Amino acid sequence: PPPPPPFQAEDGIRDSVNGLVGSEMCIRDRYFFRVPVALFFTLLLPIVMLVLFNALFGDNTVTIEGGEWPIRQFYTGGLAAYTAVSATYSNIGNMVPIRRDEGILKRWRSTPLPTWIYIAGIIGSSVLIAFAGTTLLIAMGYVFYELSIEWAKMPAAFVTMLVGVSTFAALGMALVSLIKSASSSAAVVNATILPLAFISDVFVATDPDSTLAKIANLFPLKPFVNAFQDCFNPFVDAPAFAPDKLAFVAAWGIVGGVIAIKRFSWEPSGAAPRRGRKARQAAVDATA
Repeated sequence: PPPPPPFQAEDGIRDSVNGLVGSEMCIRDRYFFRVPVALFFTLLLPIVMLVLFNALFGDNTVTIEGGEWPIRQFYTGGLAAYTAVSATYSNIGNMVPIRRDEGILKRWRSTPLPTWIYIAGIIGSSVLIAFAGTTLLIAMGYVFYELSIEWAKMPAAFVTMLVGVSTFAALGMALVSLIKSASSSAAVVNATILPLAFISDVFVATDPDSTLAKIANLFPLKPFVNAFQDCFNPFVDAPAFAPDKLAFVAAWGIVGGVIAIKRFSWEPSGAAPRRGRKARQAAVDATA
């Protein structure tokens, strides 16, 4: 039979590629939910922290420009943004080096499937988990902690979250390209994100004029958290877009993407031993 018209062939290729990426994302999602430690620290721990912080400090307020903001609402936005960072940056930074040391990335690369589809599956899965975790935290804040939701601000919230998860996914891949072995991945991930979280309005509200706040403003976490919190802040007028903060966060993402493209390795490090199931579980447990 005669070949189909060019546009039909292109549509078929596009559908096939989308299907392959979607399949890879589903595989990564299933793997994530089968690792209890990753599931707990990515999705369940922020919920526990939200409930615990509000039980301890929920009656307090945070002084911001415009008035007093209930701290239970402040925590909801901050922990929701942190959940997205954990699902992308921390998840990628911890899990990809394990697969690389086990030789799984090397075997993936030897298959006929284009390598970028594997990477797209990993990143796409992390982004989906980030959106799911963020939505869950926001829903809890709305139902239990009187979080203010104005639909006119939701486009800004979606764009802010999209920029944030894209940036931290790129930074996670950049970190993977710099980490030599999975044995050090958990330490490096935690050392680079947890200290920033404490000075980036996630767990505590920092004085914007303090030295710690000025240091935090040099990194992408605080601008991302603040931009996302503004979307639920009753003292910020709709549409609540923060283009300066988003541009700064996106710039970090571009730098991370360039580093990942130039330095990412599919091969295990020569110093990294082949890892069995017990060693893999020990590395995953180290994320605690």
